[in-house]
Amino acid sequence: MTAAVVGIVGAGAVGQTLATSLVAAALPGRLLVVSRQPDQVRALAADLQDLAHAARSRTQVEAGGADDLHGCDAVVIALRTAFKNTAERDIRRGGAAANTPALGSLARELRGFGGTVIVVTNPVDLMARRFAEVSGCTRVFGIGSNLDSARYRLLLARYARVSPDVVRGHVIGEHGDRAVVCVSTTTVDGCLVTVPMRTVVEDLQRRPALIRDGIGRTRSGPAGAVLSTLRKALGLVDGVEELSVPYGDVWLGTPVHFTGGQGVARLPHLTSTEQRRLDAAARSLRDAYTRLPIHTERIAP
Repeated sequence: MTAAVVGIVGAGAVGQTLATSLVAAALPGRLLVVSRQPDQVRALAADLQDLAHAARSRTQVEAGGADDLHGCDAVVIALRTAFKNTAERDIRRGGAAANTPALGSLARELRGFGGTVIVVTNPVDLMARRFAEVSGCTRVFGIGSNLDSARYRLLLARYARVSPDVVRGHVIGEHGDRAVVCVSTTTVDGCLVTVPMRTVVEDLQRRPALIRDGIGRTRSGPAGAVLSTLRKALGLVDGVEELSVPYGDVWLGTPVHFTGGQGVARLPHLTSTEQRRLDAAARSLRDAYTRLPIHTERIAP
Protein backbone atom coordinates (compact mmCIF):
# COMPACT_ATOMS: atom_id res chain seq x y z
CA MET A 1 0.00 0.00 0.00
CA THR A 2 1.03 3.62 -0.40
CA ALA A 3 2.33 5.42 2.66
CA ALA A 4 -0.53 5.88 5.11
CA VAL A 5 -2.01 9.20 6.16
CA VAL A 6 -2.73 9.35 9.91
CA GLY A 7 -4.51 12.07 11.85
CA ILE A 8 -4.15 12.75 15.56
CA VAL A 9 -6.82 14.72 17.40
CA GLY A 10 -5.46 16.22 20.60
CA ALA A 11 -2.15 17.94 21.27
CA GLY A 12 -1.87 17.32 24.99
CA ALA A 13 0.53 15.00 26.79
CA VAL A 14 -0.69 11.79 25.14
CA GLY A 15 -1.21 13.37 21.71
CA GLN A 16 2.28 14.88 21.75
CA THR A 17 3.93 11.62 22.81
CA LEU A 18 1.99 9.63 20.25
CA ALA A 19 2.83 12.06 17.45
CA THR A 20 6.50 11.94 18.41
CA SER A 21 6.44 8.14 18.36
CA LEU A 22 4.81 7.99 14.93
CA VAL A 23 7.27 10.43 13.40
CA ALA A 24 10.27 8.68 14.97
CA ALA A 25 9.01 5.33 13.67
CA ALA A 26 8.25 6.91 10.27
CA LEU A 27 4.99 4.95 10.22
CA PRO A 28 2.77 7.40 8.32
CA GLY A 29 3.83 9.07 5.12
CA ARG A 30 1.84 12.07 6.30
CA LEU A 31 0.80 13.02 9.81
CA LEU A 32 -2.01 15.51 10.36
CA VAL A 33 -2.23 17.11 13.81
CA VAL A 34 -5.57 18.57 14.89
CA SER A 35 -6.48 20.47 18.06
CA ARG A 36 -9.04 22.99 19.28
CA GLN A 37 -6.10 25.27 20.18
CA PRO A 38 -4.59 26.64 16.93
CA ASP A 39 -1.42 28.03 18.51
CA GLN A 40 -0.70 24.74 20.23
CA VAL A 41 -1.20 22.62 17.12
CA ARG A 42 0.95 24.89 14.95
CA ALA A 43 3.72 24.76 17.53
CA LEU A 44 3.51 20.97 17.80
CA ALA A 45 3.57 20.56 14.03
CA ALA A 46 6.68 22.74 13.79
CA ASP A 47 8.40 20.79 16.55
CA LEU A 48 7.57 17.48 14.84
CA GLN A 49 8.84 18.78 11.52
CA ASP A 50 12.16 19.50 13.23
CA LEU A 51 12.17 15.95 14.61
CA ALA A 52 11.42 14.42 11.23
CA HIS A 53 14.31 16.29 9.61
CA ALA A 54 16.78 15.59 12.40
CA ALA A 55 15.86 11.89 12.59
CA ARG A 56 15.72 11.49 8.79
CA SER A 57 12.10 10.38 9.06
CA ARG A 58 10.09 10.36 5.83
CA THR A 59 6.93 11.49 7.67
CA GLN A 60 5.54 14.84 6.54
CA VAL A 61 3.82 16.69 9.38
CA GLU A 62 1.04 19.25 8.95
CA ALA A 63 -1.36 21.15 11.19
CA GLY A 64 -4.97 20.83 10.12
CA GLY A 65 -8.62 20.96 11.06
CA ALA A 66 -11.34 18.38 11.62
CA ASP A 67 -12.50 18.60 7.98
CA ASP A 68 -9.06 17.46 6.83
CA LEU A 69 -9.38 14.19 8.75
CA HIS A 70 -11.65 12.75 6.07
CA GLY A 71 -8.57 12.35 3.86
CA CYS A 72 -6.81 10.10 6.41
CA ASP A 73 -6.46 6.34 6.42
CA ALA A 74 -6.62 6.32 10.22
CA VAL A 75 -7.55 8.82 12.92
CA VAL A 76 -6.39 8.60 16.53
CA ILE A 77 -8.52 10.44 19.08
CA ALA A 78 -6.53 11.57 22.10
CA LEU A 79 -8.53 14.67 23.02
CA ARG A 80 -8.98 15.61 26.66
CA THR A 81 -11.05 18.50 27.94
CA ALA A 82 -10.03 20.51 30.98
CA PHE A 83 -11.27 18.96 34.22
CA LYS A 84 -9.97 18.00 37.63
CA ASN A 85 -10.21 14.28 38.26
CA THR A 86 -11.09 13.79 41.93
CA ALA A 87 -12.20 10.15 41.62
CA GLU A 88 -10.53 7.71 44.00
CA ARG A 89 -12.07 4.64 42.36
CA ASP A 90 -12.82 4.09 38.68
CA ILE A 91 -10.29 6.85 38.05
CA ARG A 92 -10.45 6.46 34.26
CA ARG A 93 -14.19 7.22 34.37
CA GLY A 94 -13.48 10.54 36.05
CA GLY A 95 -13.51 12.47 32.77
CA ALA A 96 -16.66 10.91 31.32
CA ALA A 97 -18.94 13.92 31.77
CA ALA A 98 -16.28 16.39 30.58
CA ASN A 99 -15.01 14.43 27.55
CA THR A 100 -18.31 13.12 26.18
CA PRO A 101 -19.59 16.37 24.56
CA ALA A 102 -16.28 17.09 22.82
CA LEU A 103 -15.96 13.51 21.58
CA GLY A 104 -19.57 13.52 20.38
CA SER A 105 -19.02 16.75 18.48
CA LEU A 106 -15.97 15.27 16.74
CA ALA A 107 -17.94 12.12 15.93
CA ARG A 108 -20.59 14.25 14.24
CA GLU A 109 -17.90 15.95 12.13
CA LEU A 110 -16.48 12.56 11.10
CA ARG A 111 -19.73 10.97 9.96
CA GLY A 112 -19.08 9.02 6.80
CA PHE A 113 -15.37 8.51 7.52
CA GLY A 114 -14.37 5.14 6.06
CA GLY A 115 -10.96 4.64 7.65
CA THR A 116 -9.84 3.28 11.00
CA VAL A 117 -10.57 5.20 14.21
CA ILE A 118 -8.58 4.48 17.37
CA VAL A 119 -9.96 6.04 20.55
CA VAL A 120 -7.53 6.77 23.38
CA THR A 121 -9.69 9.25 25.33
CA ASN A 122 -10.85 7.91 28.70
CA PRO A 123 -13.05 6.29 29.82
CA VAL A 124 -12.06 4.51 26.63
CA ASP A 125 -14.67 1.73 26.57
CA LEU A 126 -17.48 4.25 26.95
CA MET A 127 -15.92 6.80 24.58
CA ALA A 128 -15.31 4.24 21.82
CA ARG A 129 -18.95 3.19 21.97
CA ARG A 130 -20.21 6.77 21.95
CA PHE A 131 -17.99 7.70 19.01
CA ALA A 132 -19.13 4.69 16.98
CA GLU A 133 -22.82 5.31 17.70
CA VAL A 134 -22.73 8.99 16.79
CA SER A 135 -20.39 8.78 13.80
CA GLY A 136 -21.64 5.57 12.24
CA CYS A 137 -18.02 4.63 11.52
CA THR A 138 -17.58 0.86 11.28
CA ARG A 139 -13.85 0.53 12.07
CA VAL A 140 -13.66 1.96 15.59
CA PHE A 141 -11.35 0.49 18.23
CA GLY A 142 -10.62 1.63 21.79
CA ILE A 143 -7.16 1.42 23.34
CA GLY A 144 -7.10 0.26 26.95
CA SER A 145 -7.04 -3.49 27.43
CA ASN A 146 -4.12 -3.42 25.00
CA LEU A 147 -2.01 -1.50 27.51
CA ASP A 148 -3.29 -3.61 30.41
CA SER A 149 -2.24 -6.77 28.55
CA ALA A 150 1.20 -5.41 27.76
CA ARG A 151 1.73 -4.55 31.43
CA TYR A 152 0.51 -7.99 32.48
CA ARG A 153 2.91 -9.81 30.16
CA LEU A 154 5.80 -7.59 31.24
CA LEU A 155 5.14 -8.16 34.95
CA LEU A 156 4.69 -11.90 34.54
CA ALA A 157 7.93 -12.12 32.57
CA ARG A 158 9.71 -10.49 35.50
CA TYR A 159 8.24 -12.99 37.95
CA ALA A 160 9.17 -15.91 35.69
CA ARG A 161 12.56 -14.38 34.81
CA VAL A 162 12.00 -14.85 31.09
CA SER A 163 11.75 -12.56 28.09
CA PRO A 164 8.32 -10.91 27.67
CA ASP A 165 8.41 -12.25 24.09
CA VAL A 166 7.66 -15.78 25.32
CA VAL A 167 4.70 -14.76 27.49
CA ARG A 168 1.21 -15.08 26.03
CA GLY A 169 -1.78 -13.80 27.95
CA HIS A 170 -4.68 -11.37 27.78
CA VAL A 171 -6.31 -8.78 30.00
CA ILE A 172 -9.85 -8.11 28.79
CA GLY A 173 -13.02 -6.37 29.95
CA GLU A 174 -13.01 -2.77 31.12
CA HIS A 175 -9.83 -0.74 31.08
CA GLY A 176 -9.52 -0.04 34.79
CA ASP A 177 -10.61 -1.56 38.07
CA ARG A 178 -12.76 -4.24 36.40
CA ALA A 179 -10.12 -5.59 34.05
CA VAL A 180 -10.24 -9.39 33.74
CA VAL A 181 -6.91 -11.24 33.72
CA CYS A 182 -7.21 -14.41 31.64
CA VAL A 183 -5.09 -16.57 33.91
CA SER A 184 -6.42 -19.89 32.58
CA THR A 185 -4.99 -19.35 29.08
CA THR A 186 -1.73 -17.61 30.03
CA THR A 187 1.41 -19.42 28.86
CA VAL A 188 5.15 -18.96 29.18
CA ASP A 189 7.17 -20.46 26.34
CA GLY A 190 4.06 -22.36 25.28
CA CYS A 191 3.39 -23.93 28.68
CA LEU A 192 0.58 -23.14 31.11
CA VAL A 193 1.87 -21.51 34.27
CA THR A 194 0.74 -20.85 37.81
CA VAL A 195 0.22 -17.12 37.94
CA PRO A 196 0.75 -15.31 41.31
CA MET A 197 -2.66 -13.75 40.78
CA ARG A 198 -2.91 -11.50 43.81
CA THR A 199 0.56 -10.07 43.27
CA VAL A 200 -0.06 -9.53 39.56
CA VAL A 201 -3.37 -7.75 40.11
CA GLU A 202 -1.90 -5.56 42.85
CA ASP A 203 1.04 -4.60 40.62
CA LEU A 204 -1.27 -3.92 37.66
CA GLN A 205 -3.37 -1.61 39.81
CA ARG A 206 -0.36 0.17 41.31
CA ARG A 207 1.44 0.77 38.03
CA PRO A 208 -0.76 3.63 36.69
CA ALA A 209 -0.55 5.44 40.04
CA LEU A 210 3.23 5.04 40.07
CA ILE A 211 3.40 6.70 36.65
CA ARG A 212 0.90 9.45 37.47
CA ASP A 213 2.61 10.31 40.74
CA GLY A 214 5.98 10.60 39.02
CA ILE A 215 5.23 12.30 35.69
CA GLY A 216 1.61 13.44 35.98
CA ARG A 217 0.02 11.30 33.28
CA THR A 218 0.50 8.01 31.48
CA ARG A 219 1.63 8.80 27.97
CA SER A 220 4.34 6.52 26.53
CA GLY A 221 2.42 3.29 27.20
CA PRO A 222 -0.71 4.42 25.32
CA ALA A 223 1.49 5.72 22.50
CA GLY A 224 3.12 2.30 22.16
CA ALA A 225 -0.28 0.59 22.18
CA VAL A 226 -1.55 2.86 19.41
CA LEU A 227 1.60 2.39 17.34
CA SER A 228 1.29 -1.41 17.57
CA THR A 229 -2.41 -1.31 16.72
CA LEU A 230 -1.94 1.02 13.75
CA ARG A 231 0.57 -1.36 12.19
CA LYS A 232 -2.04 -4.12 12.26
CA ALA A 233 -5.11 -2.05 11.39
CA LEU A 234 -3.29 -0.58 8.38
CA GLY A 235 -2.32 -4.06 7.19
CA LEU A 236 1.42 -3.64 7.67
CA VAL A 237 1.68 -6.73 9.90
CA ASP A 238 -0.69 -9.42 11.18
CA GLY A 239 -1.27 -10.20 14.83
CA VAL A 240 -3.49 -9.78 17.87
CA GLU A 241 -4.33 -6.65 19.85
CA GLU A 242 -6.66 -6.39 22.85
CA LEU A 243 -9.06 -3.59 21.91
CA SER A 244 -12.41 -2.23 22.99
CA VAL A 245 -15.05 -3.49 20.56
CA PRO A 246 -18.75 -4.45 20.79
CA TYR A 247 -19.62 -7.20 23.26
CA GLY A 248 -23.37 -7.67 23.27
CA ASP A 249 -24.81 -4.22 23.94
CA VAL A 250 -21.63 -2.75 25.46
CA TRP A 251 -18.03 -2.17 24.38
CA LEU A 252 -15.13 -3.74 26.24
CA GLY A 253 -11.64 -5.15 25.73
CA THR A 254 -11.43 -8.27 23.54
CA PRO A 255 -8.53 -9.84 21.59
CA VAL A 256 -8.86 -8.75 17.96
CA HIS A 257 -7.07 -10.93 15.39
CA PHE A 258 -5.84 -8.88 12.41
CA THR A 259 -5.06 -10.38 9.01
CA GLY A 260 -4.34 -8.05 6.11
CA GLY A 261 -5.78 -5.13 8.08
CA GLN A 262 -9.10 -6.85 8.82
CA GLY A 263 -9.85 -7.54 12.48
CA VAL A 264 -11.97 -10.31 13.97
CA ALA A 265 -12.79 -10.21 17.70
CA ARG A 266 -12.43 -13.56 19.47
CA LEU A 267 -12.52 -14.13 23.21
CA PRO A 268 -10.14 -16.74 24.61
CA HIS A 269 -11.59 -19.70 26.48
CA LEU A 270 -12.76 -18.43 29.87
CA THR A 271 -13.32 -20.28 33.10
CA SER A 272 -16.65 -19.75 34.85
CA THR A 273 -14.97 -17.32 37.25
CA GLU A 274 -13.40 -15.32 34.41
CA GLN A 275 -16.74 -15.23 32.58
CA ARG A 276 -18.53 -13.95 35.68
CA ARG A 277 -15.96 -11.18 36.03
CA LEU A 278 -16.36 -10.24 32.39
CA ASP A 279 -20.15 -10.16 32.73
CA ALA A 280 -19.82 -7.99 35.85
CA ALA A 281 -17.63 -5.55 33.89
CA ALA A 282 -20.24 -5.49 31.12
CA ARG A 283 -23.04 -4.72 33.58
CA SER A 284 -21.04 -1.89 35.12
CA LEU A 285 -20.24 -0.40 31.70
CA ARG A 286 -23.88 -0.71 30.65
CA ASP A 287 -24.96 1.23 33.72
CA ALA A 288 -22.20 3.83 33.33
CA TYR A 289 -23.17 4.48 29.71
CA THR A 290 -26.70 5.43 30.74
CA ARG A 291 -25.21 8.10 33.01
CA LEU A 292 -23.21 9.85 30.30
CA PRO A 293 -24.46 13.29 29.26
CA ILE A 294 -27.58 12.87 27.13
CA HIS A 295 -27.00 12.64 23.40
CA THR A 296 -27.20 15.99 21.71
CA GLU A 297 -26.02 14.42 18.46
CA ARG A 298 -28.28 12.37 16.24
CA ILE A 299 -27.12 8.75 16.33
CA ALA A 300 -25.98 7.79 12.85
CA PRO A 301 -28.05 5.15 11.04
